[in-house]
This record gives sequence, C-alpha cells and structure tokens, in this order.
Amino acid sequence: MIRLSLIIATHNRAAQLLVTLESVVRQDLPAAEWECIVVNNNSTDDTPARFEAFAAAHPACRLRLVDEFRPGVSPARNRGVAEAAAPVVAIIDDDERINPGYMRAYVDFFDAHPEALVAGGRIIAEYPAGRPVWMSKYTEKPIANPMDFGPDVRPYPRGKIPGGGNMAFRRLEVAPYGGFDPSLGRTNDRPIGGEETDFFARLVRGGVTLWYVPDAVIWHIIPPEKLTEGYFRRLCYNVGVSQRMQACKRCRYVGALLSEAAKWGVTLLLAQTMSPRKARWLLLMRREISYGLLGGCSRGKSKV
Repeated sequence: MIRLSLIIATHNRAAQLLVTLESVVRQDLPAAEWECIVVNNNSTDDTPARFEAFAAAHPACRLRLVDEFRPGVSPARNRGVAEAAAPVVAIIDDDERINPGYMRAYVDFFDAHPEALVAGGRIIAEYPAGRPVWMSKYTEKPIANPMDFGPDVRPYPRGKIPGGGNMAFRRLEVAPYGGFDPSLGRTNDRPIGGEETDFFARLVRGGVTLWYVPDAVIWHIIPPEKLTEGYFRRLCYNVGVSQRMQACKRCRYVGALLSEAAKWGVTLLLAQTMSPRKARWLLLMRREISYGLLGGCSRGKSKV
C-alpha cells in the first residue's frame, strides 16, 4: 500500500535532480509504501534519459517521470498532485536533499494526528562554496528560506508557513481549497514566487492549522551562481512582484505598500547594527523588493 507520494518538479537540472533522487532512494520507509513522481517541466537538457537510467538502477523503488508542458512550478506541482496515488502528498524541489527519515516522519505524523491536514518540516541551507560573508539572516531568507522551530511537533508560529520545498498534506482533504495558482511561482528561469504563500493563505483562512514536523528535514543546496549580486537583485525584485500580485488579487495593495514602508524603517535601523557589507546587501534587498512591489521602473522591469 502506497502511503506517501513524493513530488519533485524539475526544469533543466538533470545533474542536481540525481543528487536529490539519491537521497530519496535511501529512505528508511519501506519502498512498497511510497512513490516518487518527477514532473518534467519542459526540460531541454538530458533529464528524461538520466532519470530513466537512475530508475532502472533502482527497480525496487517506484520512480516515475511525467511531463507537464505548461511552464512554471505551479502547473508542475499541480500535475504531480493529480498523478499521486497516496493519501498523503509531500513536495520538495530538485535542488535539495532529504534525510533518510523524511517520508517516515510525515507518515508517522499524519497517522498520529488524524485532524491535521497540512505540515512542513525543517529547512537547512547548504552552501557548497561556503556561506558568503555579506549574508545576514535577513538576506539569507529570500535565497534559502532556512527554517527551524525547534525539536518538537507543533503548530507553526503565527505568521509563519511551511517552505515551498518542504511541505506535505492530505491530498483529498486539501483539494477543495484549490491547488497552486499558475499565475504565481517560478517559471523557467524567472524566480518569481508567492505560490506557496497564496496556497497556505487559503488554507489558513479556511481554519486549517499548519503543523511543523521537525524530523522531516531537507537541505536546500545553494550553488555559487545564486549568490551573485545580479541574481540577488533579480530574485528580490521578483519577491516584490509576487507580493504585488498577491496583494492585488486580495484587494490589499494599499496595505502592502504601508507594510513595505514600515519594513523600510526596520531595515534602516537594522542596517546601523551591521557591518558595512552586510548592511549594503540588506538595503539592496529592501530596495529591489520595493521596486517589484511598486511595479515600476524601467531598471526593475529589465531584470524580469
């Protein structure tokens, strides 16, 4: 009996996908109790061939590849959920590793908490080339979104939600709340986000409790090319774009602008407590998010 379906959306990351899959096949949950669905989202590299070779080398595991031709992580994840056979679905990204007890942690949690619909786990940032000296915990968040709320199962703290690369939910029970909004989320190489925030906001408005499961651990692997100033500026700009899209969708754009103004005040205070290099990147982050939220300046638009 398949108890958990693991979904991984992928786009042109064949080599990194295999790193992720190596951690998947090392799960301590019996192979008969889980499946892994990789959703190929218009990859132009050798993802299909390398996946098939990997699956052939691990015949005891239920590994399968499906195609989703609508571009974007949201359509890819929705396709994975539609393909899933298990009552519990977990979602990770193709630039992560999971701990051997990852699947068992979620299965055990949902068995022990029949009232729970949604959960998320720990996220640990991993920097193969080293953590940059300019990075503070504030500028790390849009890049790696590390998350650790302690060793115990508990509801998420107020205002916090599971990370998009480490979430699980009861498939049928969550279906009435809708899937991931295709207008939000990363599309090919455009690092726009917001699909998880929108998804979880609908659940919370419906009275659903978000649960934290610390033993479901992922390592988010951050390569050097995602630590350049150009990538960081583009990423933060698109954080602002996604915030604008969500605010307009919910008719709360004025509130979003007021919130951003308050964040500027906090940012200026924090910058005075940091080294000049860390302060510069913090101010850069806030500036680019504001450009994206305002939706408007030619230099911002050129980065999308």
